[in-house]
Amino acid sequence: MVAERAASRTAVIVCQGRAAANGHLAPDRFADPTAMPLLRAEEQAQVHLVRHEQPPKGTTPRLAYEMIRASAEIMVPRTVAIDEAVLAAPAEQVVILGAGLDGRAWRLKMPGATFFEVDHPASQKDKQDRAESLDGDPPVFVPVDFARDVLTDALESAGHRADVPTIWVWEGVVPYLTRAEVTATVAALAARSASGSRLVVNYQSPSLLSDLIRKSMSAVFRKSGPWAGEPWRSTWSAAAMSRLLALHGFAVREDRDLLTVAATLGVVPKQQTSVKNGRVAVAER
Repeated sequence: MVAERAASRTAVIVCQGRAAANGHLAPDRFADPTAMPLLRAEEQAQVHLVRHEQPPKGTTPRLAYEMIRASAEIMVPRTVAIDEAVLAAPAEQVVILGAGLDGRAWRLKMPGATFFEVDHPASQKDKQDRAESLDGDPPVFVPVDFARDVLTDALESAGHRADVPTIWVWEGVVPYLTRAEVTATVAALAARSASGSRLVVNYQSPSLLSDLIRKSMSAVFRKSGPWAGEPWRSTWSAAAMSRLLALHGFAVREDRDLLTVAATLGVVPKQQTSVKNGRVAVAER
């Protein structure tokens, strides 16, 4: 019998980063009031330490503190870049792939748009439990286990229409997939993308330093860190990502690294290498 997969720990850290940044970093451009309500009490307590700049004692608590602080620095430019790309091309359908604890279905004002969230059943069940306190209509949840399910079939069954333009949001997922899995997913999205669809994809560019840091942290914090259970499996240069998307009918209109975006927001990350290696590409079909 195969054990059930646990909900994503990375999704929690990402949400904690947004909660820590809300009202603190680039408040004129970034806001996510859904982040804190999506966290459990103990996760909120960790966020409050970061917001009040009160690093805890002890190796494991301090690791959690630094991860949340670093996450906040990444999430501000990443969220702003993606949100602006979504709002600039309103569509009747928005599909968030690997949604985790994303709050866009509740916080983005897009009258008439139907939001779909695609994620692993375990992560999605956890999300639904956490989201009970959020006001507004929830998204259409589309549970997909890629080991057993076909993405295109799952979307069709959930009511997604392939003949209507879609905005695809693919954030924080690509690095955890193999190149073959990324390629297969892009092909699936293309199969359900009417003319006028937009793909907003976040990915990581190759970096020997970042790879070394993640491997070192995985070895040191095998139990308390998320890297061992959720390792990176692929990185992409901007040129390679552009070629892949073009192969499936998506033309890249913009591709920026997050450090450049952060500079426009007045955010100066302490760990600039990891921010610079994160990218957001906007492509149209």
